Amino acid sequence: MPITAVTARAVYIPLKKPTRISTRILNKRDFVIVTIRCDESDAVGIGYSYLGTAGGRVGATAVEDLLAPVLLGADANHIQGLWDRLFQETLLTGRRGVVVRAIAAVDMALWDLAAKRRGMPISVMLGGSVRPVPAYASGGYYRPDDGPWADAVRDEIRFNVANGFTDHKIKVGGLSIEQDAERVRAAIEAMEGRGRLGLDANNAYRDFSHALEAARAFERAAGSHGLWWFEEPLSPEDYEGHARLSRVLETRVATGEIHQTRHEFRRLLEERSADLLQPDMCVLGGVTEWLRIAKTAETFGIGIAPHWHANAHAPLAAAAPNCIAVEHFILEKDIYNFETIVTPQTRLRTGENTVLVPDAPGFGTELDEDKVNFYSVAT
Repeated sequence: MPITAVTARAVYIPLKKPTRISTRILNKRDFVIVTIRCDESDAVGIGYSYLGTAGGRVGATAVEDLLAPVLLGADANHIQGLWDRLFQETLLTGRRGVVVRAIAAVDMALWDLAAKRRGMPISVMLGGSVRPVPAYASGGYYRPDDGPWADAVRDEIRFNVANGFTDHKIKVGGLSIEQDAERVRAAIEAMEGRGRLGLDANNAYRDFSHALEAARAFERAAGSHGLWWFEEPLSPEDYEGHARLSRVLETRVATGEIHQTRHEFRRLLEERSADLLQPDMCVLGGVTEWLRIAKTAETFGIGIAPHWHANAHAPLAAAAPNCIAVEHFILEKDIYNFETIVTPQTRLRTGENTVLVPDAPGFGTELDEDKVNFYSVAT
């Protein structure tokens, strides 16, 4: 079935209040949205990728200039072959960065189209089921408007609990080690002995020794409750440093959200740089590459906890036995705001510490075209 149309749109959705992580200020979210059509079907494949706080137009241009010429006229059923072809065709312009994120949006659209044509949820098409999957409430960003740092974390944990979550993740690395340790202590107190707490440093620490100092302080702050994992303490390129931390810490070391393609994940696995991998489908190259990575991690006996995009990852998690949890952002927090442009009826629903996998064909996500048009950026 030949592909007859490929479109790409850049959208950016502003955040409502000042927000930061350890390494940068967040003021808006840039996405690229891809749709793919075939004349022989009324179904439309939808895919998307997050580009950061800039780059949506670059991603859309990459789809239009580099990827669409390869796709038009190609067989929409040959998804894995098309991924390999797109990766090869962008040898001189891609291999990493924005182009791989653009490939991810295209690949997701192809899988969405394939599942819709068959009338199947993508989770079922991939060998899984429509079932709730474990999830945790993510947040704990630095927002001065929310009051004193420890009080803000304490209040957010209670908000998560009120929304059905007992597992949580907060940011660290944006303040002194002592101040962040106080925030960890406040989170543990607010949890009242229930659930688990992960920490995300967003590559904050300059070297192994600095990261080890921070991790030890956070472990002491958590006390007997312990920590679920310590995420991205070092630069993504510091494979050795992450491996050293993994060997000496009681807390699991997690990384992978910035890594792209199975080639970088192969190195993470071979060097034992993580106790837990966090593959992000929209970053690493799409569904095709995510499945390859998840299966390889399973072979190594390593669990996965996908980064961001719960709407995309929940169906994949339902087909991945080694997925321990999906990251979920409650929309009211205005952190991960993609669902602003999703119809209310198809926004991801949650249960007790779970997200519910959609039973509609494809990924089960429908876009609110009025909202998409409102936030669209000319390319």
